[in-house]
Amino acid sequence: MNPAASLSLRFRPRPGSSWTRLRRAVRLGIKSLWLHRLRSLLTVLGIVFGVCSVIAMLAIGEGASYAAQEQIKNLGSQNIILKSVKPPEDQKVTDKASQSYILQYGLTYADLSRIRATIPGVEVVVPGRIIRDYVWNISRRVDCDIVGTIPTYPDMRNQRVAQGRFFTDVDMERKANVCVLGAELVPVLFPLEEPLGRHVRVGSEYYTVVGVMDPRGKDLGEDASGDPTKTTLYRMYIPLETARARFGEVLSRMRSGSYEAERVELHELTVRVARTDQVIPVSQAIDEVMDRNHKKKDFAVIVPLELLRRAEQTKRIFNIVLGSIAAISLLVGGIGIMNIMLSTVTERTREIGIRRALGARRRDITTQFLVETVILSGSGGLIGVALGLTIPFLVTWFAGMKTILTLWAPLLAFSISALVGVVFGLYPALRAAEMDPVEALRHE
Repeated sequence: MNPAASLSLRFRPRPGSSWTRLRRAVRLGIKSLWLHRLRSLLTVLGIVFGVCSVIAMLAIGEGASYAAQEQIKNLGSQNIILKSVKPPEDQKVTDKASQSYILQYGLTYADLSRIRATIPGVEVVVPGRIIRDYVWNISRRVDCDIVGTIPTYPDMRNQRVAQGRFFTDVDMERKANVCVLGAELVPVLFPLEEPLGRHVRVGSEYYTVVGVMDPRGKDLGEDASGDPTKTTLYRMYIPLETARARFGEVLSRMRSGSYEAERVELHELTVRVARTDQVIPVSQAIDEVMDRNHKKKDFAVIVPLELLRRAEQTKRIFNIVLGSIAAISLLVGGIGIMNIMLSTVTERTREIGIRRALGARRRDITTQFLVETVILSGSGGLIGVALGLTIPFLVTWFAGMKTILTLWAPLLAFSISALVGVVFGLYPALRAAEMDPVEALRHE
């Protein structure tokens, strides 16, 4: 005799074995559910939406958390950023020479010198001055931030020059009219031509484009008003000495018929610390030095490392909240399955009595109804997983939001849906099995 045939006969399930009964229960369950297709479909919708919401919400939450953490990382984990903050209107000072009101506030070059000279652990300090103005290319105009800074700015802010170069120390010394455009400015000012070597105009001054930055997205705390909650899309970079020579110490602008003037020496200072473990102590020392030399709180200290830790903590809380909401959805779906199965037990009381009279055991009845419940929850889980994997792609495609699908999210959602089927189907199955066969046969 063939050994393979002998082996197959040895492991072939015997008639009436547990495996045969389980297969029969599955076939009967599918047939019973198919006879009531609409009711079965409506029953599994709760599970479908619960599983779908678990996967989709976790993917959207992971994407939002990742985007926020990337913004913070772009500021540099070893950096401390100081921003000038505009004080309230009642803190204006009068320029007696011109008899006009000029708002004076913010960081100064003296602050820059004090931080370099008095605080240990500071490696580099990069100043920045931000002027809000229109940048022109012939008839095309963009209202953007013009950032006056020094050549080490890209390294400090984890940015890269995509085309050309950044300005150099020679450009700083010569106060050259050169500029580097943010990537977002290029399609607006130069939609049909290469920007390198071209000229843009700010006021009456023309600047030669020597480089284009990589797309940077929206960085936290980058707004000329000093509000760390705002972000600005368009930016152009020029040497700091050029900005001081071309725009002067007092920045004035006309907007909607109103005249505004302010004296701000520096809008931002980026401080790099030697080691990550020194970031928090150095930021506290900087805050104390600034408090002693500023009568008003006209500055803000932003520590990206602290923001990153808060973002990670917020992500954990966010995942717990989303998971709880989705679990409630699955709970509601499970209650719906239990309700339908209890109604089904009542409808099939006579069938249960006939099966018991023909020799079916209580275990067979329990298995039958439990299998039907698991089929409902399992099919709902599979449909929910398919929808949950599709929705993040649709959100990314239509809304432009970043979503991140993790392997554990669909596995967790489907496992919970199967568990819901077992838990909420157990009571109806036991209730069906506990029926008295004689009373069941008398049921009309």
